[in-house]
Amino acid sequence: MRFTVPTKGHTDFVNITEEAKRCVRESGVQEGVAVIFVEGSTVALTTMEDEEGIKEDLQSMLEKVAPENFDYEHHKRWGDRNGAAHIRSALIGTSTVVPIEERALKLGTWQDIFLIDFDEKPRTREVHVTCISATSQ
Repeated sequence: MRFTVPTKGHTDFVNITEEAKRCVRESGVQEGVAVIFVEGSTVALTTMEDEEGIKEDLQSMLEKVAPENFDYEHHKRWGDRNGAAHIRSALIGTSTVVPIEERALKLGTWQDIFLIDFDEKPRTREVHVTCISATSQ
């Protein structure tokens, strides 16, 4: 299953938990895992609390590790300004795996699934949710 997510870029946090839950319900998988993947090399997926302070802290940390206003080799080669976005995506990753129990994602009380778009402009991102059933022996 898949769905699209419009983003604003520049470290735009989008909570995709409800869409991912819908995909799991519609898959019919009772027990197993959901592999959630976003297409792109300037975007990431992670689980975190939906709290503004955490978002600001993560953004501040990423700015220290991969600042947007740095002269990346990528900029020289391609003429764009999204070198930091590529590095941030590589650090966080573009997928996550969540257990499925009783046809639902097994997330912690405050745990949500976030797509974070680091690109320099708005985009429409495609998210894939692949549900894999556990087999009993």
